[in-house]
Amino acid sequence: MTFAFIDISSTKNVGPVLVRKLCRLTPLFFLLTACSTTTVNDSVPTRSTLAQEISASISPSTTSKISPIYETASPTTTSTSTPTIRPTTSVYEGWWDPASVGQPWGSKVEGVLTFRGSPTRSWYGRGPVPLMPEVLWRFPEEGRLCSLSTTGGRTTNWCGIGWTGQPAVWEQDDRTLVAIGAYDRHIHLLNADTGKPVKQPFLTGDIVKGSLTVDPDGFPLIYSGSRDGKLRILAFDREDELDELWHLAGDQVHPMMWNDDWDGAPLVIKDHLLVGGENSWLHIVRLNRSFDASGKVHVAPEIVFQSPAWDDELLDALGDNNVSIENSVVVSGNTIWFANSGGLVQGWDLSPLEIGKEPTREFRWWMGDDVDATIVIDKSGFLYVAAEYERQTDRSHEVGQLVKLDPSKEVDPVVWALDERDTFPGGIWSTPALHKNVLFVTTNSGRLISVNRNSGEVLWTKRLEGPLWSSPIVVSDILIVGDCGGYLRAYDVQNPEIEPIEIWRIELGGCIEATPAVWDGRIYIGSREGGLFAVGEQ
Repeated sequence: MTFAFIDISSTKNVGPVLVRKLCRLTPLFFLLTACSTTTVNDSVPTRSTLAQEISASISPSTTSKISPIYETASPTTTSTSTPTIRPTTSVYEGWWDPASVGQPWGSKVEGVLTFRGSPTRSWYGRGPVPLMPEVLWRFPEEGRLCSLSTTGGRTTNWCGIGWTGQPAVWEQDDRTLVAIGAYDRHIHLLNADTGKPVKQPFLTGDIVKGSLTVDPDGFPLIYSGSRDGKLRILAFDREDELDELWHLAGDQVHPMMWNDDWDGAPLVIKDHLLVGGENSWLHIVRLNRSFDASGKVHVAPEIVFQSPAWDDELLDALGDNNVSIENSVVVSGNTIWFANSGGLVQGWDLSPLEIGKEPTREFRWWMGDDVDATIVIDKSGFLYVAAEYERQTDRSHEVGQLVKLDPSKEVDPVVWALDERDTFPGGIWSTPALHKNVLFVTTNSGRLISVNRNSGEVLWTKRLEGPLWSSPIVVSDILIVGDCGGYLRAYDVQNPEIEPIEIWRIELGGCIEATPAVWDGRIYIGSREGGLFAVGEQ
C-alpha cells in the first residue's frame, strides 16, 4: 500500500508547515503504532531508602591533593580486534556497564535525563515518533527567550536555544516535566503536556548554553552550567522556585585556560558528579546527596579530583591555549572519555577513586583540531570522534575530521578516517548517532551522511541547509534532524544503508542548533527562532 501525504496546513512562524512525500510507510506505520517500549518495572525508591541505596554504592571518602574550593547556596582498514572490556554480570560492579549502549539511564527515573540520554550518550528517547506532526505548544506563547551577552569585548543579543540545547524530559509524580536552559539566562521547568511553567524560572548571570542534566537516582536535582562561570545544583522540590544548593566556579582552578563557561552536560554516577569545563579542567565532585527530616533534598559536595585536560606536548603543538572542554563527558566501564578544543582525545581510569586514589589518564591521542562534538562509544569499546576544521593543521589533514579509534592500541588506534573539509570553517560540530551498523553524521557544510561503522564507507549523503549543528537522533527506526533553515525533518531508516525517504518535515523557524528529545509520541526541540516547541499529533 502507498500513502501520499500532501501539505495540509501552513501558518506563519510557529505554525506547522507539513510537507509529505510519496512514501512506502506500511511496515513503518504499523511498527510505530503497534509497538511499545519495554521498561524495567523497578519501583522508584522512597526517600527513606534512596539515600541508603546511594550510600551503599559509592566509594569510600577520597582524598585529593587539590583543596576543596566551592561555595555553598588507515581510511580503508577494518579492525579485526576488539578493545578489552570487563565482562558483564547481572549487576555491573564498575562505573558504567559498557553493554548499556543504546539503553536508557537506569530505571529509577524514566526519561531523557541528559544530553544523549545516558552515560554512554547513546539513548535518544522513547517512541513512538509522530507521523503527522504539528506544533502542540511553544514556550513562551508570546515573545522570545533573548538576552544580551558579552564575550571578547563584543555584546550580542542571543535568542532561543542553541548548541547543544537538548531538553531533559522525565516522569515525576504522575506528570511529565521538561527542563531547558535558554539564551534568556534562565533555567525553565515546564509541564510537558501544556508547556506551562511549574516553577519560577531560575535566573543565572548570563546565557545558558549546552544541555542540563536531571538526577538519575530520584533526587529532585538539576545540574546546569552557564556562561556566568557557575555550574549549579538546583533543587526542584521547593515550593514555587528552583533553589540553588551549590555551585562550582569555573575560575577556581589555576591556571584557568580559555574561559570559565560551562557547555558540557554533567554525569552523576555513584554519587559523583563528572564534568569538563571551558576552563580546560576535568572535575569530579562527590555530592553526598540526602534528604532532611522534612523530606527536602540536600547536598554536601566535596571536590575529590580536578586535573588539567592538556599537557605541554599539546600546547607546543598548538601554539595557543584554546584547550577548553566543550563536549559532554562519556563513561563506559571504568573509563571517562572526552576531548578538548585542542583536539586531545583522552580516557581516564576512574577505578582508583574506589580506593581513595586519583584517576589516571590511560589513553591519549591527538586529533589535530577542535573537538566540540561528544565522543561516541559502541558496545565493543570503539570510539567515534568528530572534529571541526578550523586550525588547518597538518595533523587535521593527516587524520581527517571523523575517525574510528580502537583505544586498546596505544601506537596507532585509527581504524578508519574521513575528511570533511568542504567549507572553511568546516568539519563537524554535532554529535554523531549510532544506529544498527551505521553512524549518522551532520556537518557544518550541510551534509547529512550515513557511514558504515565497520569500513568507514559513506553509504549515502543528503544536502540540507547548514550549518548543521543539531545532533541527529534515532527513535523507532526514524532519524530526526534539525537544519539551519528552521526545519525539523524525519526519515525512515529501517534500512540505514540505503538513502532514506523523507517522511515529513515541519517548519519551526530560525536555525535549529539544539538537539531534539523524543518522549511518548512527542518531540521537544528548541530553536534560535526564540522558543522551545513540543511537536506531536493532536
